[in-house]
Amino acid sequence: MTTTARPPRRWLTVEPLEAPAFLPFGDVIEAGRPGKHRTINEGFAERFDDLARLDTGRQGGRPVVSVFRARPRPLPLQLRLVERHLLGSQAFVPMRSQRFLVVVAPAGPGPSAAQLRCFMAGPGQGVNYAAGTWHHPLIALDQGGDFLVVDRGGPLAADDCEEHPLLDANVWVPE
Repeated sequence: MTTTARPPRRWLTVEPLEAPAFLPFGDVIEAGRPGKHRTINEGFAERFDDLARLDTGRQGGRPVVSVFRARPRPLPLQLRLVERHLLGSQAFVPMRSQRFLVVVAPAGPGPSAAQLRCFMAGPGQGVNYAAGTWHHPLIALDQGGDFLVVDRGGPLAADDCEEHPLLDANVWVPE
């Protein structure tokens, strides 16, 4: 009887979430980034515009604003799968100051373990995954919490999620 040996654990390096490094996968959403900025409301507020390229209009889609309530995931964490949405982008913004992990791979065929990258989103940061970008489902840390999510609704929205398994690749995120 032949058994297939499982590959050794592959540990991802956790990188800080910075806009230039994340650009191949989408947008970092955070106040203070260079861009359109102005004071509003009689000087009592600052407005930071155009922080993400929302892409929801393909095949009759429309933007949908939701709240995801995420439970924290313990680390170390074995990654089970990544997913992608070909018809639209998907933005995640924490509704309170919290950290979360962002695991991504480039658009294209199902990614290999070597293509995966892991970013730590710090307090005050969100992400917008570009259409077709492979990403792990939300990885909330600490106490978990609520995330404002903007993604695609309308025709075909429920069918616009392709999954790619990772268990055989034995990929892990460290503590």
